[in-house]
Amino acid sequence: MPQKTGLNRRNFLKGAGMTAVAGAVGAGSAGTAAADGMPYLVDGKYDFDTPYNRFGTDCVKWDSQVSAFGDKVKIGMGIADTDFRAAPCIGEAMAERMKHENWGYISSEAMASFRETIAEWNQDRYGLKVDPDTIVVATGVHPGLVAAMKTYSPPMSKILMMTPTYNGFYSDVKNTQTVKNESEMVFENGKYSIDWDDFEARMTADTQTLLLCNPQNPTGNVWSEEELLRIGELCLKHQVVVLADEIHADFVRPGHKFTPFASLPDKDIVNNSLSFRAITKTFSMPASKNAYWFSTNKVMLERVKRNHQAGINTLGVVANEAAYKHGKDWLKQLLAYIDGNHTYVENFLKKNLSEVGYTRAEGTFLSWLHFDGIMEEVGVVEKSAASQMTDTPMSETQVFEKWLVDNSGVQLNDGEGYGKGSKRCMRMNIGCSRQVLDMALTGMAEAIRKI
Repeated sequence: MPQKTGLNRRNFLKGAGMTAVAGAVGAGSAGTAAADGMPYLVDGKYDFDTPYNRFGTDCVKWDSQVSAFGDKVKIGMGIADTDFRAAPCIGEAMAERMKHENWGYISSEAMASFRETIAEWNQDRYGLKVDPDTIVVATGVHPGLVAAMKTYSPPMSKILMMTPTYNGFYSDVKNTQTVKNESEMVFENGKYSIDWDDFEARMTADTQTLLLCNPQNPTGNVWSEEELLRIGELCLKHQVVVLADEIHADFVRPGHKFTPFASLPDKDIVNNSLSFRAITKTFSMPASKNAYWFSTNKVMLERVKRNHQAGINTLGVVANEAAYKHGKDWLKQLLAYIDGNHTYVENFLKKNLSEVGYTRAEGTFLSWLHFDGIMEEVGVVEKSAASQMTDTPMSETQVFEKWLVDNSGVQLNDGEGYGKGSKRCMRMNIGCSRQVLDMALTGMAEAIRKI
């Protein structure tokens, strides 16, 4: 792979102060090695702690940030994919399929098997029975959502969202020529909750769909059955179709439980919904272009299918099916590691950056940070206002994003893209080696102390 950024593994490890890490996985290691010679297992466990260099691999999380901000970028902590090597079962399955060097159309029998595998995963993991015949395989969650929005929300109608919410929803709104209808959540004592009065008041006659994010990106809320039932009851009452984006379903922390919208005990509520899923976040392979959606309402299902067309990626199906069938142990270890990262962030901020607000995530591999006073001290208001007169206008959080890169080398996602209630916030992806996480937090702390 060409090193287009001019950065390589040696420079990455050296810059991170971790030159010794590359050799630390030595005599005590066991298991199959990846193509670069690094073992997958250390002392019988998957190795998530050795930093894995992604510079020069044409990835958005790292290389695109260098393109945007220059060589000052040391660590990409923005875009929501993780930095770990994929589970070995995925590469093994792909390598086996590539031995046959013909890439014709994938058969209907293979797709039927894939849908059965998806159904088995949902049954085993969530106790959710999904009829394989109702599963529509898609190239991503977005194409399915857009198809549903086009079906139920005509141009210039409103799309209801609870904010802060996934910034990608706003692109879906733009692509369907609809209008955002933002119900800002209440933030109190470090936790977000739904403003039920405002939420229902926004269910106007020109609002036909709700984009529900569960677990909620970026706040990390994992909605309870009680909350989902209340959401569903209100949507049924006001004839609003629920579009449940559950792509982060597998990332739920101990003490919390993911409730699929389709598992709710009220059949009328469930029949007023479609669910959109993928394991591309789970196993960090969005480039496989593979997702799916389903509904218990067959009329609704057929209507949306008329607006949906997927170009199925054969190798993506191979990769995803391998993950569903053989990746459970890898995922179990990953979830424990991510939970440890969440705890590490919380403890680091309490000790070293108490002025940074922290929302304790119940799920996802994301941290939602509040920089209220710090942004004021950096002068984001004035700098953003001045930028409006240039060719590159920036929001206040975009100004802060650049300031962080310039002063710490750390890139976070600017908060204002996540809708109402996101001002003065930034999203940090903690799906990385804890050593890299520590380096990022330390760099941010040092930069903030110098203000």
